[in-house]
Amino acid sequence: MKIILAPMEGVVDPVMRDVLTRIGGIDLCVTEFVRISDRLLPEHVYYRLAPELRNGGRTEAGVPVVVQLLGSDPALMAENAVRAAQLGAPGIDLNFGCPAKTVNKNRGGAVLLDTPDDIHAIVAAVRKAVPSSVPVTAKMRLGNQDKALALDNARAIRDAGADGLAVHARTKREGYRPPAHWEWIARIREAVPEIPLTANGEVWSWDDYCRCREASGCDDVMIGRGLVSRPDLARSISRRLAGEPEQALDWPQLQPVLRGYFERMVREMAPGYVHGRLKQWLNQMKRHYPEAETLFGEIKRLRDIDALRQALAGAEEPAAA
Repeated sequence: MKIILAPMEGVVDPVMRDVLTRIGGIDLCVTEFVRISDRLLPEHVYYRLAPELRNGGRTEAGVPVVVQLLGSDPALMAENAVRAAQLGAPGIDLNFGCPAKTVNKNRGGAVLLDTPDDIHAIVAAVRKAVPSSVPVTAKMRLGNQDKALALDNARAIRDAGADGLAVHARTKREGYRPPAHWEWIARIREAVPEIPLTANGEVWSWDDYCRCREASGCDDVMIGRGLVSRPDLARSISRRLAGEPEQALDWPQLQPVLRGYFERMVREMAPGYVHGRLKQWLNQMKRHYPEAETLFGEIKRLRDIDALRQALAGAEEPAAA
């Protein structure tokens, strides 16, 4: 029963992966997609998007990080998959779910769900090129505009030799609007029982996790926004599965985590991006922590690094009192 940290473009970057896996409960991570368009990418691109490759393909907490590729040219996808594997990626994941208009316009992500034959060609080329010791998996939505080809796409991925499939239980058209159609994942499991399935979508709590597993029939669950909004969610689920006390993190306990995240961004990102990333995370966390909304209001117009640092220090003062 694995809990997998979902790839989220512009959100779950290397810094966020490090922060969340240190808290615990996450068994596997998938990188933001590496976009493959017209060439074999140089090594430095992979090291920038997946610096864990320099650490045996794992975060500092020891959690494996699979490299996700996005593109539509089977030969180029295969060539880049080989490069990622040679650099130490513990697995290759193929993106057939991204809903972004710019990506879809260039025949990447969810738009490929309209053409199962193309999906088959991509997966088959990558599986053939990558050593058998390196798992090749895929992530798909239930469809582009509708669910008519959901089972065909899953069969195409299976027939091409994939080692696993994660299904986001909505179409591209449905975006991220509730509900997630977990029952459709159960239908896909019946259609492709030969490969492991991972359920994804709308898991925000222990109850959601249980209902998702029951409805989908999947042991493994991939969580994205739920883990960003509640950083200890995976740990809490893992502890409950083990029959241990949940030990949820309260807001004061999260302050060192938030401060560490901020300081990592200051060191590793251009100054102009720090404010946006901090604000983005607080905006996600306010779903579970009302204090995050208060802090968001205090920093939303701040740009200066020192001013942001002071605001974070101020948020810690009640916990120290």
